[in-house]
Parts: sequence; structure tokens; C-alpha cells
Amino acid sequence: MGKVTGFFEYERVSPSKQEPTDRIQHYKEFLDPLPAEQLNKQAARCMDCGVPFCQSGCPLGNVIPEFNDAVYKGDWLNAAEILLSTNNFPEFTGRICPAPCESACVLGINKSPVSIEEIEKHIIEIAFNKGYIKANAPLIRTGKKVAIIGSGPAGLAAAAQLNKAGHEVVVFERDDVPGGLLRYGIPDFKLQKDVVTRRINLMEEEGITFKCNANVGENVELSTLLRDYHALILAGGSTIPRNLNLPGRELEGIHFAMDFLKQQNKRVGGRVVTEQELKATGKNVIVIGGGDTGSDCIGTSNRQGAKSVTQFEIMPMPPQSRTEHMPWPQYPMLLKVTSSHEEGAHRNWAVNTQKFNADENGNLKSLSVIEVQWEIDANGRALGFKEIPGTEKEYPCELVLLAMGFLHPQKEGLLAKLGVELDERGNVKAIEGNYQTNIPKVFAAGDMRRGQSLVVWAISEGRETARKVDEYLMGYSKLPSKDAIAYA
Repeated sequence: MGKVTGFFEYERVSPSKQEPTDRIQHYKEFLDPLPAEQLNKQAARCMDCGVPFCQSGCPLGNVIPEFNDAVYKGDWLNAAEILLSTNNFPEFTGRICPAPCESACVLGINKSPVSIEEIEKHIIEIAFNKGYIKANAPLIRTGKKVAIIGSGPAGLAAAAQLNKAGHEVVVFERDDVPGGLLRYGIPDFKLQKDVVTRRINLMEEEGITFKCNANVGENVELSTLLRDYHALILAGGSTIPRNLNLPGRELEGIHFAMDFLKQQNKRVGGRVVTEQELKATGKNVIVIGGGDTGSDCIGTSNRQGAKSVTQFEIMPMPPQSRTEHMPWPQYPMLLKVTSSHEEGAHRNWAVNTQKFNADENGNLKSLSVIEVQWEIDANGRALGFKEIPGTEKEYPCELVLLAMGFLHPQKEGLLAKLGVELDERGNVKAIEGNYQTNIPKVFAAGDMRRGQSLVVWAISEGRETARKVDEYLMGYSKLPSKDAIAYA
């Protein structure tokens, strides 16, 4: 490495942020870029480990020590080439990935880990600014056509890789613009949509076709795709949210988180919202669910001018540091304080919702909850909970957002008409390591196959599925696997 002693000379430094009172006045990103001197020092903290656990912690197998070395030397072109060899969209992962690579960083055993995610974001943004990132269409086409259904991160990654292999790729998206979760699921203050549009435009320049407002199985005939394309990839995501069927669920004011977030993303993008308007302005908002989607609801509610925001999580509060049940390099389930939490929210742990209450006019007025006690086994796993008598409380609210995760992909329409097999969880069943369904020319990738997961996993699935599709079409694949790159 460029600085062998950097890991004990320099401390981890995070980029500065706008103050919460200022950033809730807009929906733009609010992190300041790190100065060149700080980037140099942060890259110098990489230890050049004999075994780079960060690479195994990353679902994409990013070659992290090598791009850190290039950053330390100021060789941005080389850094970008190394990063893009495993990751099609570092501008996405550098903003919204929870960075499992940092949890596996060897330096993290007794110090703060290397700022891998932040360095990754700076590499790609500097590469764009320097003009290194340009459309690179394949010189030779194979004559094979591939249809990809869904333009989220898995679909986009598969499209990019198959296009590199020379196949003709068409991406079908049922929304009005491409991007899937990146476009309509993640708020602009975490991922500005000009970043997504920039990448989509580049992919179009490289020869990929996007067809929007194209709901396959509804206004796009499935039989036409099966006839006209040599292979299909199902990358529609896990879109059916987990519900909370309790007394009062039918009351007005109880909505799924993604319906709420999608509307605001449309407003920020200047698009017309045709559905019933969901806004938190002037309301007591309760978010049920403690994950990233719940955090996004908090940040959006505060920007809309909510009267109060409260978050409930049925699980107990996680520890702030690793326990014996979360040894390095496992990904630890620790207490996470997001930028949205910093902006204001009351957080409640080990709370079970009992019912939704109506006022005299039949409108939602409050939520009844009770505290619970979890039984934990010797390995730190939660076995179940018991309600604690006498801890019942009622919280006033006019808007409840259900952010408890997703169950499986939508079965009606495309999947039902296609007749593809599903697994025991309701996801599309595909051969492990091959991504092929019971219909030989139909493959599955991302959340639709593996269930609700991380953006970085979706990109990994898209890349690996593309390699298997290329192999199916040509008898062999020119696209490298992540393991081949990592150990080259």
C-alpha cells in the first residue's frame, strides 16, 4: 500500500453534513464531499491485509485494497477501472449501501473501519467529473435478444452486463420512468434522481432500450416476449408489503410506506400524483417498522412538516457495539442512528401494536400498543415475546405508515400467466447458482428471486444472472464472475 503505517496514523473522518434544521427544508443530498487531503488519508488507512475480508463482506466482491491504493496515489482513472470491474453502479452503492464491507474490515476489530463506502462514492463522482465515464457500446452484436422485466438495480445490472456481451437488450418497466426502487423507493435526500437519470442516459447511449409504462402480462403480451426474445430475465423485485391486520386497519390514514414514499418522489421529480394524496403535513405520524424504509418515512415526514414523528419497532433495542454473538467479521445488528433520526423522531423498542382507534367521526385518532419482553437463547437469537401486562399506552396519530418489510413479488399478472414455479416463501424459484427457472429461457434475479434484500445484493444478482444468460445463449460466457475478478 502507499502508506503502510496509515492505519495507526490517521483516524476515520466522515463528511460534514448540513444541520438538521437546514436540510429538512429541502429534498436534496446534504453531505459535503471530502477534501482531497482527507481522501488521501482515508485511503491510506487501508491495511493491505493478508486476507482482505472486506472483499468477502461485499456481495459484489469489490477489489477494495487495490482501489484504495489507487486513491492514495491519486490515480483516479485506475481507481475507477478497478471499482467498475465489479460494480456497475458505484454511484448508487456509494450512497445507499449499508456497507457490509466495512463491517468485515480488519481494522474494525479494534478501531473504526476504513471509509470504504465514502471512498467508493468519491471515486465514481471524480471519474464522472474528469470525463472518464463515457458510453462504451459493444463493437460486435451477437444477434441475440434479451428482455429484462424490471428496471431496478438487478435489472439494470443484468442489462449493462448483457449489453457488454453484445446482446440486444430491452428493459420493460411498468412505471413511467426507469429506475425501480432507485427511482421511486429511495428518497432524493439519500439518492438524488439526477444521479439515476445520468446512468440511465449512459446506458441508452450504449444501446440499451427502455420501454416504460410497459406492464408485462397486462399491456405487453407475455407470449410476444417469449416468441421474440431468446431469453427473459425476471427482475421485478419483492413488491408485496407486509400488512398489519388488526382491529381498525380499515380506517383512513393507515398506509403502506412505499405508497407514501413513491408519491413524494414523484412530487420532487415534477410528476403528477394521480392517487389519493398522502402527506404528513401537520399530522402526528407513527411509523411501524425500524428498518431503512421506516427511516426514510421519518425523513420524508419531517420535510413535509409533520407535527410529530414516532417510530415503533417490535424487536428490542440493538446493542451499540458488537457482542459475543456478533463476532467479527459477521455483519453486526447494531443500533443504527440514521440522518433521518437525527432530524427528529421518538423511537420506541419492544412495542407491539394492538389496534387502531377511531374518533367519533370514524377517522383515525390514535394507536394502542403494549410493551413486550423477548426470550433470547444462548446464541443471542430471539425466540419469541410475551406482552407485559400494565404497559398499555395510546398514542395520538392521524397518519400511520407501515414499514415492516416485503413478503414476496406480485403473483397476479406476470408470474401467474407465465406459470413460473415459486419457492416456499413465494419468491420465483430458480436453480441456485444458475438463476434459471422451470422455464429454460426464463431467468430470475434480485429480490424477486432471493427475497427482500440490499441494493448491493440486487446488483450482484443481476451481474451473475447476466453471466448465466450469456452462457445459455452462447454456450460459454465472456462475462467474468466476481470470484474470477477478486482472485485474478
